[in-house]
Amino acid sequence: MTSDRSTSTPHSGHAVVLGAGIAGLLAARVLSESFDRVSVLDRDDLPGTGDTGDLGSGLGAGLGARRGVPQAGHLHALMDRGREILEELHPGLVTRLVAAGAPTSEALVGGRWYLQGRRVGPVSTGLTSVLASRPLLERELRRRTAALPGVRLLPRTAVIGLVGVGADESVTGVRIRAGAGDGASTVLAADLVVDASGRNSRSLDWLAAAGHPAPPTSRVTVDLGYASRIYQRRPEHLGGDLSVIISTTPGLRGGGAAAVEGDRWIVTLAGLLGEHPPTDDDGFRAFARRLPAPDIADLIGTATPLTDAVPYRFRESVRRHFEAVRRPPDGIVVIGDALCSFNPLYAQGMTVAAQQALVLRDCLSGGLRGLPGRFYRAVGPVLDVAWDMATSSDLRYPAVAGRRTLRGRVTGSYAARAQRRAHRDPAVARTLMRVVHLAEPPTALLRPALAARVLAPGAPRAITPAAPTVRDRLAVPHHEQS
Repeated sequence: MTSDRSTSTPHSGHAVVLGAGIAGLLAARVLSESFDRVSVLDRDDLPGTGDTGDLGSGLGAGLGARRGVPQAGHLHALMDRGREILEELHPGLVTRLVAAGAPTSEALVGGRWYLQGRRVGPVSTGLTSVLASRPLLERELRRRTAALPGVRLLPRTAVIGLVGVGADESVTGVRIRAGAGDGASTVLAADLVVDASGRNSRSLDWLAAAGHPAPPTSRVTVDLGYASRIYQRRPEHLGGDLSVIISTTPGLRGGGAAAVEGDRWIVTLAGLLGEHPPTDDDGFRAFARRLPAPDIADLIGTATPLTDAVPYRFRESVRRHFEAVRRPPDGIVVIGDALCSFNPLYAQGMTVAAQQALVLRDCLSGGLRGLPGRFYRAVGPVLDVAWDMATSSDLRYPAVAGRRTLRGRVTGSYAARAQRRAHRDPAVARTLMRVVHLAEPPTALLRPALAARVLAPGAPRAITPAAPTVRDRLAVPHHEQS
């Protein structure tokens, strides 16, 4: 393929997106403003594309999750900033999700939030939580993406290599194989490839094998394990509240429950550093009883389970610093989890993917030549915010493996104090939640008036882990937690 990348104009050319997850679908949306054609490739079937019926009707495997998203049946959260961006890119999206049965509430008002073992008081934050399951959100985004002019979704399509990937060349397309068999491969030419294929992206290996320098990589090992189960929801559960989040820390364990479409609860239990919840009924209940608050244990003690518990394991957060690569190859941009994969306890992934889509849209206005370098430099500060918030919290615990800095230690210590102060101070609670939802920058917590409140004496201490009872020890054998 030949193309003059320096003279590309809006609404010309062909872009290819690898992966039809949240990051890939949002990338396709912004690419459709700059390219005549956008092809979104995914190895999976893509159910619901073009479907205008009841998005919440089919339970499927619990929630109708597609095979390539093993964590889709677990608890997800769309931060308020993510909701704003999705509404900007797809007006009416939230209305559609609500029509499909997804509840909404204001954070801290319609739900309960525990930090360091204590509940944060119900204070107005101005933040809207959309409690849609991940499969429902993806399905609606697929439907809207497929309806965009010039966009096509290609399910059951495997990408087996990049084209034009030599050390001094630009990427000019991908080599694909349709279906699940071993048939002949074909080349799909592209002016731009956007890799949104996730944390196990093969593009990174293909680029390295062709002589392109690998980006420096940061890792923080948390050894997180969680297990989720779906329950039937009744109006009296949780006293009418729609969610409860019990933050997870080593020794304390944690979990969450959220009301989703179809009058169901998604209940997720989690533990760090190898203390993972079991999936048998007795063990799941026993793990919930040892949380620092009784809300989730009480809920599952009265709710009817609809599925078995399903486990998932997340070993480490990974960030690839492409902004440090002097000359990243033209023709390919890496986004989403392939660029930065966050500890899912902080629920940042979908919102940061939405932020990356906006950065990509802005960078496309400068043409295709040099686009990857512009994008990585521009998206760096966006990633810094979420990465620093999550890793500074994780690295407060000595057993978590990762590079520690003085700045990170100070940030983690201050954030922990802000969390404790939030239990008693509504002003701190409101700002903290707005920072967590990426609606305000972390510097909002450093404003002089608020910092004085955070640093004032008298903040309560975190709750210490409770010793397991004999009943818990019998129900949760040690080997099931490691």
